Amino acid sequence: MPKIELKSVYKIFGDNPLEVLPIVQKGATKEEVLEDTGHTVGLDDVSIGIEEGETFVCMGLSGSGKSTLIRHINRLIDPTSGEIIVDGTNVMELNEKDVLEFRKNHMSMVFQSFGLFPHKTVIQNVAYGLEIQGMKLEERNEIALNQIKAVGLNGFEYQYPAQLSGGMKQRVGLARALAPNNGILLMDEAFSALDPLIRADMQQQLIELQSQLKKTIVFITHDLDESLKLGDHIGILNGGRLVQVGTPEDIILKPADDYVSAFVKDVNRAKVLRARSVMLKPDDFNGRDNKPVDTFEVHEDVFIEEFLPRVLQDRSTVIVVDSQGNSKGQITEKELANALKKSE
Repeated sequence: MPKIELKSVYKIFGDNPLEVLPIVQKGATKEEVLEDTGHTVGLDDVSIGIEEGETFVCMGLSGSGKSTLIRHINRLIDPTSGEIIVDGTNVMELNEKDVLEFRKNHMSMVFQSFGLFPHKTVIQNVAYGLEIQGMKLEERNEIALNQIKAVGLNGFEYQYPAQLSGGMKQRVGLARALAPNNGILLMDEAFSALDPLIRADMQQQLIELQSQLKKTIVFITHDLDESLKLGDHIGILNGGRLVQVGTPEDIILKPADDYVSAFVKDVNRAKVLRARSVMLKPDDFNGRDNKPVDTFEVHEDVFIEEFLPRVLQDRSTVIVVDSQGNSKGQITEKELANALKKSE
């Protein structure tokens, strides 16, 4: 069972959403509904399953419904129709008190605007969720200090938010979300307000933390490069509709429609595609020697950009191996050329 599951979720904003719902269910577009009824379609029949321990990135242009989606998971927004299942619990069946308890014990959220308390120090901000849970001061400070260290803010424990840069503030927000050790981390445009270099640093920080913590992360962004870098799976929204869900490789190599194709046409594929996604498997060698003379090995998870220069310089063939060193396939210049060719 997925950790998080949305089943046929619709969200319509306006005075009479239930009256408009049948129109949307019959296939009217977001633009048609707005023109005919004055209502706004936030989500249109969205169904997804997010597995435990994965990073699921939801992306789309402004107004596509991605922030609306993430706010359904913790019931900051209630759907017009549909089910939301988290850890096997139908959150729509929870009363107001139970919803608060559920949020407190199951998930944390990181916002684009940081959301720090200006009158609290870094350690007080990070420990806030633990304080709400009723944890004693000494214990919550110990946990907070560990999280501050994990995000690289040693020495800033007793500074106030006004004394921090934007990137440092977002690190505090991330540490605060991690401190309660909840299984689910919701991140709504968490890095969008940061400068490019700081943003790249925060992305790498998240990747490194996730490799250790294995949280279930739902990450919202409008940036394709960010989604491809962070996501185990990516969901692309257009006008409230989920038009494609897949791995980064799926999105790049098999775009579902023209909307997705337009997103990915200028992507540097060498930074996104891994050896495993472009290799020839043994059954596809067509009688060629499985291990040509000029070869070198790479792990199946390595990105193309890491071994491309050597292939071009030495005209070598790449032998793709798994973590045990077993051969999984091979890559020649021909496979690389086909993989890196942009979509027509």
